[in-house]
Amino acid sequence: MTDILTISPNPAVDVATAVDRMNDTCKLRCSDARRDPGGGGINVARVIHRLGGDCLAVFLAGGATGQLLQQLLEAEHVPAVCLGIAGDTRENFSVSESSTGRQFRFILPGPFVAKNEWERCIAYIQALPTPPRYLVMSGSLPSGVPADFYAILAREARARGIRIIVDTSGPALVSVLEEGVTLVKPSLAELRELTGLPLLHECEWRDAACGIVERGQAEMVVLTLGPLGALLVTRDVTLRAQALPALVSSAIGAGDSFVGAMVWALNRNTSVSEAFHYGLAAASATLVSTGTGLCRQPDVHRLYQQHFQA
Repeated sequence: MTDILTISPNPAVDVATAVDRMNDTCKLRCSDARRDPGGGGINVARVIHRLGGDCLAVFLAGGATGQLLQQLLEAEHVPAVCLGIAGDTRENFSVSESSTGRQFRFILPGPFVAKNEWERCIAYIQALPTPPRYLVMSGSLPSGVPADFYAILAREARARGIRIIVDTSGPALVSVLEEGVTLVKPSLAELRELTGLPLLHECEWRDAACGIVERGQAEMVVLTLGPLGALLVTRDVTLRAQALPALVSSAIGAGDSFVGAMVWALNRNTSVSEAFHYGLAAASATLVSTGTGLCRQPDVHRLYQQHFQA
């Protein structure tokens, strides 16, 4: 069995294009579109695969877009299992404004997923003959999937001794943290939503992350801060790192790359700090790619060696 399994209940095909300038009420002539497999867990699996890790992406998908998603994953040689649904998998799309460098991202809600369809994910975990070391649950939940879906999976995983990694938001995040996880990776906006606090200062970010650890909701909190870097909090370690310098082409998938590289490193039995630094390197390496191109292995190792290796 694989070491790392990712679950994506609401994947997508990510479409990226560019225009010179965004203007309303007129036709905008776009550049050639790029299409990538997308969705949190799928992006995490793509990064782990690129770094040479042992990973399997499990996802719910259907319709013509679902078929395209499978083809895109096959083209990247990412090990994957598609659990079919009746609805059509969504597309997300982004438009970069060439004249300013701004990026506009449009996220569609995804299909309705029936109870017997989302329950296939739970049955898949239950039926595994050998459990993975890590289960990564990442991304939003589509219509029809209950808010405690990740919490249900977490209970199943914990009963089998699987370490649980979570990157989601809203009620799904609240619910799964009640079960307790190994690592949670909120953005600052997601942490503000979770706590109901403005969290304007760095000391407040740290206190909020420490509270999650102290309440037993997560062993590790990785707070990603975009251009301000990231913060890691465990019971024994607090690390604050600034963002690495990068010429930003697209920020899509940077958070997923952080999770992917960090789990890849943890699975290699590195220290928590080393895994955190690999996550930073992968997130920064992703910024130079277009669309959801994500990071390349040589760039991740180069950035890690340049900035974190003595």
